[in-house]
Amino acid sequence: MDIPAEYALLAFDMEKYSRIPEAKMESARSEVDDLLTNVLADCALPDPQALPETYKDAGDGAILLFPPSVLARIIDPFLGRLSAALLRHEQHRLASSPVVRLRVSVHAGPVPSSRLRGGNALIDANRLLNSQAVRQALKAAKATDTLVAGVLSETAYRRCVHGGYTPQLTPVHFLQATARVSDKPDFEAPCHIHVPGMTGAAVAPYLTDEPDPGSSVAGVLPESSPPGAGPSSAAAAPDSGGAIQFLAPVYGATVGAHIGQVHNTYPLR
Repeated sequence: MDIPAEYALLAFDMEKYSRIPEAKMESARSEVDDLLTNVLADCALPDPQALPETYKDAGDGAILLFPPSVLARIIDPFLGRLSAALLRHEQHRLASSPVVRLRVSVHAGPVPSSRLRGGNALIDANRLLNSQAVRQALKAAKATDTLVAGVLSETAYRRCVHGGYTPQLTPVHFLQATARVSDKPDFEAPCHIHVPGMTGAAVAPYLTDEPDPGSSVAGVLPESSPPGAGPSSAAAAPDSGGAIQFLAPVYGATVGAHIGQVHNTYPLR
């Protein structure tokens, strides 16, 4: 048998959609659809809503299929621009309208049915979307007034972020985690969490069952950290007699008055 055609998959879910008064559900969802359409166009991505076989509505969200070649683009710049669009929407939202917060998953794989009724890639994209890890990451987003939390499958992460196809996002912007779904005890998969505007280390405290932010398996890769974009880390030269390491962002003059010189050991790019 031939393997079905492969797609890039994007799934999203509106937080607390069922708590929106029924009379306002349609307008709230329509606003999200319009917002997504505009962000997709801004990222030069096709609008799957125009093609029924690549779009499946789930009421509180949807799953969208794209050509595999644009997989990196639905990570960067899409996630960042989606976050910015949601913030603009929030600034102009009527007090009577609900706050829109989204969970987003990104995956890639074969999809056997044009009616989007099954296939491992579709199942995995939905389970990533409903995982405890990205739900907890949305709490981190709330703490920083961000309205979106994303989760990438290992496949999407390795191909795009690790592969260097996301110029604005490096490994320091992600937290390696394990996706689990409370009512799916047989499901467990590696994943990578991203909250726009936060480093993986900053998100880590919100994931209660994940490694400490200083652990390499938590997605904190100092050698990939762009200067000023994440936690500061410095190691003294072998003959300096010591080392200094910060496992969280350092702001202002927190330690400046007590350190004479810090040597940055990030590799030159």
